[in-house]
Amino acid sequence: MSTQPLSPTSWHGTVTHLCSCPRAYLPMRSFDTLTLIAGKGIEGDRYANELGYYSDKPEEGRQVTLFELETLEALKRDYGIELQPHEHRRNITVQGVPLNHLVGKQFWVGDVLLEAMRLSTPCKHIEELTGKSIFNPMLHRSGLNCRILQSAVVHVGDTVKPAE
Repeated sequence: MSTQPLSPTSWHGTVTHLCSCPRAYLPMRSFDTLTLIAGKGIEGDRYANELGYYSDKPEEGRQVTLFELETLEALKRDYGIELQPHEHRRNITVQGVPLNHLVGKQFWVGDVLLEAMRLSTPCKHIEELTGKSIFNPMLHRSGLNCRILQSAVVHVGDTVKPAE
């Protein structure tokens, strides 16, 4: 019996957590919904308001960031580091979504169409804010930076799927 590799369009995932904050250095807050605005970012978020840590280095592909719930589980299992969804400072935590394989692809998060621009890189800023040594364990698993192509409201529980 041979096994076929997973097709890039054969996955479906779920939004498990939504987070945002109005300014750099403030704690992320959890929400049931977030409004994503095409070409801009998340309504009320630090980067859409140009008050984020990297706001002086604008980048179209950093309008919203996603993070895998499976990475939080791996950090706890492999390194004994317990990190909550609001601590990784990404906006949308998903489960069952192969983020590292989506660069250059479009996909749906609920009714929002996103384009994956590049993998996110960990930064020492997160270590400063959390007090946890997570830089090295998060290499190559620090999330996905995306641009918003179609505006809509995202809800916890929304389906994440490829744009076909």
